[in-house]
Amino acid sequence: MKKIITALLVLAAVAFAADFNLWKKSTLNQVVQKGELRVCLEPGYVPFEMRDKHGRIIGFDVDIARKMAKDMGVHLKLVPTAWDGIIPALITGKCDIIISGMTITQKRNLKVAFTDPYFLVGQTLLVNKKHAGIKSYKDLDKPGIVITTKLGTTGEIAARRLFKRATIKTFDSESAAVQEVLNNRADAFIYDKPYNELFMAGKGKGKLIFLKQDLTYEPLGFAINHGDPDFLNWLNNFLRQIKHDGTYEKFYNRWFRNTDWLKRVQ
Repeated sequence: MKKIITALLVLAAVAFAADFNLWKKSTLNQVVQKGELRVCLEPGYVPFEMRDKHGRIIGFDVDIARKMAKDMGVHLKLVPTAWDGIIPALITGKCDIIISGMTITQKRNLKVAFTDPYFLVGQTLLVNKKHAGIKSYKDLDKPGIVITTKLGTTGEIAARRLFKRATIKTFDSESAAVQEVLNNRADAFIYDKPYNELFMAGKGKGKLIFLKQDLTYEPLGFAINHGDPDFLNWLNNFLRQIKHDGTYEKFYNRWFRNTDWLKRVQ
């Protein structure tokens, strides 16, 4: 009997040590210890993250990141990163988390872990006015039609899946891709609905046709490195808290229902 009790105590001690070591290695613990949260993001995804007239990074994601750092009791450091290098930056330790309007996909999930969704978007189309009367994206899926989008995004994935006969052209930025349509060098631009809605409220007003139908279902999440249950648990609890205490709604109204911030970037 004593041997059994001793064995159980040893197993309990081993389990406790394993849990403690897991916490010591957790990104959350390291962030708290060094007093700084490093957030990778790519400024340019309006209104999630962008630069104002003075070069400062602002936006919906930035407000969430600031609130996150405040609740951790640490300083926030924004790490501007090109989109095609943002996951490698996280994996190689250049930042602690990605908060950059990243769609949760199975392919990305093989490289990083995602929190619960914090935003839902769908791909929509901005169409050249020469196609007035168009009813569906299917009307554009034919030879001779040029569809633009941003390279390496779910917009590109959707474009290649939905437009089998049209020509797909990708660009390094959203603005360059949609400009092709404005300049009559392309027929349509496919991208996230929030971006397209804001573009139509500004530069695209009266110049393009907005097909508002969501062509995809895309949940956005924060990305962290695999193998960190403590950090993932904290982040999901953080999301639940801000969604129920009015913080999330305040940020949403500031960036998606109010357009006063446009004066800061235009």
